[in-house]
Amino acid sequence: MRSTIHPVSRPVVFRDRAAGTAFLTRSTLDSTRSIEWEDGTTYPLVDVEISSASHPFYTGRTRVLDTAGRVERFERRYGRQAATTRH
Repeated sequence: MRSTIHPVSRPVVFRDRAAGTAFLTRSTLDSTRSIEWEDGTTYPLVDVEISSASHPFYTGRTRVLDTAGRVERFERRYGRQAATTRH
């Protein structure tokens, strides 16, 4: 196995801007920004829009969609007659 083709993996802090939480993990990403972690060491910082701390699937918080309005709009546009005209 050639040693020069693999990217360098290093500890990186990912900060979720929506939830305000941060995770220290290994990654090949590099950043010009840095942050001092809880252990006193400075690590590269990568800001992310969404993570498991803020994603609705993991948090259990879902967005309410106006499905009743969508159904009514569909029925106004296409009507229920299409289902009753079958023979």
